[in-house]
Amino acid sequence: MKSYIQNLREKIGSDLLLCPSVAAVIHNAEAQLLLQEKASGEGWSLPAGAIELGETPAEAIIREVMEETGFPVSIDNILGVFGGKDFRYTYPNGDRVEYVVTLFRCRITGAQKPILDGETKSLRYVSAADMPPLALPYPASLLFGR
Repeated sequence: MKSYIQNLREKIGSDLLLCPSVAAVIHNAEAQLLLQEKASGEGWSLPAGAIELGETPAEAIIREVMEETGFPVSIDNILGVFGGKDFRYTYPNGDRVEYVVTLFRCRITGAQKPILDGETKSLRYVSAADMPPLALPYPASLLFGR
């Protein structure tokens, strides 16, 4: 089944699309941040994704984290909402988006299950000192603050 975004892309091509999205800040016991290496070769990101039609942001982040990492999570709080020109991104295929991202602090609530969606090459916890560049400019104080 095609996603809402795929259906829109068939109509507008690669034009700039405003996209409501979610992203997760998840720490391990050592206060390291969980990152996802994209299978598409786009580098590292927070577990994140678009909100589907009829889905709340909270439902979206729980679904996206499960799809991309295999971890069930609960939400602790919202860290912020971000958007604007700094949150524009062009995918390797030329599709352009401007994300409006609700950033959630989440907690893993159970054992990891196999990753199902094919978007993830690997997962890694990183410290602030070892943080690779991300595609979107989330404030480091929110990524590593407690």
